[in-house]
Amino acid sequence: MNIIIFGASSGIGKELTKLYVENMHTLIITGRRLEKLQEVKQINPEKISIYQHDVRDLDSSDVLFNTIRSTFKTIDLIIYSSGVGDANYQLDWNKELPTLETNVLGATKIFGLAYNLFHKQGYGHLVAISSIAAIRGNRHVPAYFASKAFQKNYLESLWLKGKRSKSDIIVTDIIPGYVDTAMAQGQTFWMADTQKASKQIYLAIQKKKKRAYITKRWRLIAILLRIAPAQLLLKM
Repeated sequence: MNIIIFGASSGIGKELTKLYVENMHTLIITGRRLEKLQEVKQINPEKISIYQHDVRDLDSSDVLFNTIRSTFKTIDLIIYSSGVGDANYQLDWNKELPTLETNVLGATKIFGLAYNLFHKQGYGHLVAISSIAAIRGNRHVPAYFASKAFQKNYLESLWLKGKRSKSDIIVTDIIPGYVDTAMAQGQTFWMADTQKASKQIYLAIQKKKKRAYITKRWRLIAILLRIAPAQLLLKM
């Protein structure tokens, strides 16, 4: 199986790369930091190809897909694990913009390229790492929470589109709670390490789920967040 992972230089993307290589799949991994990608490649140089790529550069995403398609006959699975989001108490535009560029514009570009690739070849599986943050707003990190809500709805739209398509297109929305990655700030409740989270993500992908909460107990938080009154959110 040929797999592309966007954002594989660290965190969940890196751990998923390890899992898929262990199962003898061929990986194409991307990220902004070339030195980090080269480190990941050493896990299995014969099975891992690296492409330095910034998802915020939308034109380069077209070039990347054309390059990959000319090198590999088929792509079975595409995982979007890129994501950023910083606290922004003063609504500083310079903090909001990278979040929107990565989580909305960059993600949408990759989602569309992936879907069209799968539609053309007749099959494929698109997976994206969204967040429990997609459910409600947050006064401290507004762009991040809003961008994940966008991803959630866009992915469901592609899922619906895939179901009506003659091609065998699967779309999976991975919904993590707190995972111990570079994005996590400090210790909090139900913090999962990246290995545990990535193993659950791997299994969810194998089962071709429409959505999966990581870890599984975050499904309970999702239910509570949906019914929680806005006044309660003010205290969080």
